[in-house]
Amino acid sequence: MGKELIQEGSVAPHVFPDHWLRVHPSQILEEERFEDLRKGQYYPVNIGDIFSSKYQVVGKLRFGISSTVWLARDLEGHQYVTLKVYTRSQSDLAEFQIYNPLNKGSSSHPGYTHVRRALDVVTIPRAGGDHCCLVQKPMWESFPDLLYRNPTRRFTEELLKAGLMQIFLALDYLHTECKLVHTEFEDESILEKFTEAEIVDPSPRKTVNGIPVYASRRFELPSSFGRAVLSDFGSAVRGDEKRNHDAQPNVYRSPEVMLKTEWSYPVDIWNVGTMIWDLFEGKHMFYGNDPDGKGYSTRAHLAEMIGLLGPPPLDMLKRGIRSNEFFTEDDMYYVVLGSTNRQQAAYQYCTGQWKQDIEIPEQRLETSEKFLDGRNKEIFLAFMRGMLQCKPEDRKTARELLEDPWLNDRLD
Repeated sequence: MGKELIQEGSVAPHVFPDHWLRVHPSQILEEERFEDLRKGQYYPVNIGDIFSSKYQVVGKLRFGISSTVWLARDLEGHQYVTLKVYTRSQSDLAEFQIYNPLNKGSSSHPGYTHVRRALDVVTIPRAGGDHCCLVQKPMWESFPDLLYRNPTRRFTEELLKAGLMQIFLALDYLHTECKLVHTEFEDESILEKFTEAEIVDPSPRKTVNGIPVYASRRFELPSSFGRAVLSDFGSAVRGDEKRNHDAQPNVYRSPEVMLKTEWSYPVDIWNVGTMIWDLFEGKHMFYGNDPDGKGYSTRAHLAEMIGLLGPPPLDMLKRGIRSNEFFTEDDMYYVVLGSTNRQQAAYQYCTGQWKQDIEIPEQRLETSEKFLDGRNKEIFLAFMRGMLQCKPEDRKTARELLEDPWLNDRLD
């Protein structure tokens, strides 16, 4: 498996050690926690394997419920690539189709270079069912990974602005050109060091039902970063077709997804807004922990959202399939936050009364943000509110956000 003929003119493949640290059978390792491993759905990749006669695996980068990701050398192209090897159950993956419109958009668009593309798609043959493999340019880790490895657990204002500019360019390209966050390497010596480390100190591993399971190896922190690039389009869908199915990780879910109204491009803008809070505040904007102790719930998430941003408007509630689970059909009620004075709270109203037995928390964006002050804080919060509108059509577009005063250091 994975041992194939090498084309003439290719660089010589590496020879990796035949000794390594064996993980004890009782220790659960990486994708071993998923049932699909025991069912034989993961491809048994080994470091040193060569696929499609030119891609030699040099180390494991990460794992997921539907794939494992490996750093490899393109022996013909004399470059490093990543191989995303999907489980057998993902052999007919819609993600591969997404890369067609990504490649067809205008290369003159400034967001073109901020979207990760497929270099190649190969099929790895295997008895009982083949595996799809996506070949891409290597990227450093995601924004959350960079946040985790930062001792302050938050981005500086300058770093956040630089990253957001590139993200909005990418989203504008996706939304306007394709109809549909990792960072790029600037110092490629990190890739060579990764390979050398695997040769000198082989990754720990174990065998489960004849399938090798490796511990992932992390890249070093680079001295500088290249472009921010959007990637991982496994959940991407066409934006010119309305839909109302569940989407987004729990804590990033938008109001239209929670209420089950039709959604489209604005869900991406909501995602960026909530992600900013992670990067700049060092914590999630919403958690959705239900007081019944059973973990995340939509009602707890909605309560947090109403407390921070205010309630959804009536016309949006009327569109939501799940709205009547959380709101009555009353015309109006007052939301009193931090005051029992009806006159003081009269400007804070919504249509449809909250009927869940969870209190609306008393909080506001103004009191939650603590790292800025003065006019800078004021325009930052205006920037955030441009993305975090309950009604999706009220959110700014990526192109509009690129002109935002806070993002462009225009305090006047």
